This record gives sequence, structure tokens and C-alpha cells, in this order.
Amino acid sequence: MAGHSKWANIRHRKGRQDAKRSKIWSKCSRAIIVAAKDGGGDPGMNTTLRYAIDEAKSENMPKDTIQKAIDKGTGDGDGVSYEELRYEGYGPCGVAIMLDLLTDNRNRSAAEIRKLFEKYNGNLGATGCVSYDFTPVGEVFLAKEKIDEERLMELALENGATDVEDQGDAWRLESEPTDYAGLRDALESAGLEIDQGGVIQKPGTTVDLAGDDAQKVMNFVEALEDHDDVQKLHGNFEIDEASLA
Repeated sequence: MAGHSKWANIRHRKGRQDAKRSKIWSKCSRAIIVAAKDGGGDPGMNTTLRYAIDEAKSENMPKDTIQKAIDKGTGDGDGVSYEELRYEGYGPCGVAIMLDLLTDNRNRSAAEIRKLFEKYNGNLGATGCVSYDFTPVGEVFLAKEKIDEERLMELALENGATDVEDQGDAWRLESEPTDYAGLRDALESAGLEIDQGGVIQKPGTTVDLAGDDAQKVMNFVEALEDHDDVQKLHGNFEIDEASLA
């Protein structure tokens, strides 16, 4: 989209997360513990664990902290059983929001999430009300300075990328979810450092935001992401760089 960059949105989000490092690491640990508990501690055999570890690494979580979370998941556990939940609805300006949670109290989480939607003039909807417009895809971002376009295209085509986008000062590679791990491994084996990567929910349509509308949505998003049980937030909005600045 002209004047818009998903990479700019992600960098801004990462900047905000730097101030909440302890909470982010706590959420990453919870995801790793649950994944290891459900599917074992080998990321080579447990795709969910692999994704959780990749996300923890992208948040600069120390290796020993990651390993402790894996050990906790494959050991006796922490005495708490977490349930995976998904909530869907609409936020300010009609943006679609989909939340993935890990909670030890479904009723508490439901009440608190509903209250947040209402506080910011949104509406928590029924299952399927927005998820129909989201598709899971693998996504990798690389700074342009790290690789030239010809070499990038060669690696991308050989290792399952379905699309390569110019995001200004970064390249965005997209793949099928099942090909994400192989694509990331190939890029890292080529000596490239991944700036951001994961399996995300890609919206089929997007809403462009600027000015006061952008601020309203960002306030809502920050409130949701600050909730202890919210692991991931998926939205169909893009905010222009001027508003991010």
C-alpha cells in the first residue's frame, strides 16, 4: 500500500515491547511450557515448540531461560494447567481483532477481555466473526543491507517462499506455514540474521489508519497486549509511518 509499510508497524511495536521486556518474556515462557508439555521438548519433532522458541528468540530471550521453560514443560510442570482460547471481535474504527490466549481461568479471561473491548468502544463477537478473513502464513523480515536482491530471490525460490515484498529498508518473505521453518533454516544457514519471523494470521483485507483513528486503535491494542493471558493479537489494520512517528 502506498505510504504504508508493515515493517514500520512491526518496528514500532518492537520498540514498545522493549519497555515491557519482562512481561513479554513471561508470555514467551508460558507458550514454550505449554508447547513442550503437549508435544515434547524436541523442537525438531514439535512444530508448535519450534515456533514458540523462534518467537522467544526474536524477543532476545536468553537461551538458558528458553531451556528452563522447556525443562519445566517436560518435567513436573508448574502446577498450573493452561487452556488455549481464541476471541474475535471489532475494535475502534471497525478494525477486526483476533486474540489467542493461554489462561488458567476461562471465565476470568472472558470477562476481562469483554470489558476491554467495551472500554475502547469495540464489540467482542462470536467465534468466526472475523477469523474467516485471516489466513495463516509464514513471514520473515530481513534488513536489505544484509543481502542483495538476486541472492535473496535465489534462496527464496529454492526454499519454499511464495512471495517476496519490498518493505522499504527490509525484505518481507512469505511462505506456507508448513514451509516456514525450512525457509528460516535456509536463510540462517546462509549466514543471515532474521529480524522478525513467525507464522502469523494474514488479513485478507486491511484498514488504513492515521491521526486520531490510529491513536484510538493503538491505545486499544496496547491495552489488550498488556493483558497477561493474551499471547498474540492479530488485526487487519495498517498505520501510516507519520502517525507511528
